[in-house]
Parts: sequence; C-alpha cells; structure tokens
Amino acid sequence: MASQILPLELIDRCIGSRIWVIMKSDREFTGKLLGFDDFVNMVLEDVTEYETTPQGKKTTQLAQTLLNGNNICMLIPGSVGPDEEG
Repeated sequence: MASQILPLELIDRCIGSRIWVIMKSDREFTGKLLGFDDFVNMVLEDVTEYETTPQGKKTTQLAQTLLNGNNICMLIPGSVGPDEEG
C-alpha cells in the first residue's frame, strides 16, 4: 500500500529548510522557510529575489519577506533557485 502525503504536510516538512518559490508574476524567491498558514502565505528569511525585466535579470537580497499564497505558482523544496548563469 502506497503512503500518502498531503500538500500542506509537505510544506510543513520544509520548515527550516531552503525552498524555491515561483510566483505568478516574473518573480522568484529562494530562502529558508520560517512558516506558513492555511492559505500558503509564507514567511522566508535570508531571501534572494529574482526578477525578470526587459533589461535582464535583477537580483535583490532581503533579510525577510512575506509572500501572498494567492500569488504563488510553484514551490520547489530543497532547491537553491534558478541558475543565475543562464
């Protein structure tokens, strides 16, 4: 019999580890997951924000950030984020 894990259980297991968050917009975030709620609003620390602009890719370092769960498209647990070289 296969074991089953629910989406919020998987996110709960990621607390304290690095996660890559892809937003619905042209932004992506990587950081350590501090917590989340039932709406998947997330608090990250030691954050790197990646933004794709017409001028190219822009990277911003943040101490902490709160992401609105309604704007999250995909979560990649344990990832260091997009490849900055290409």
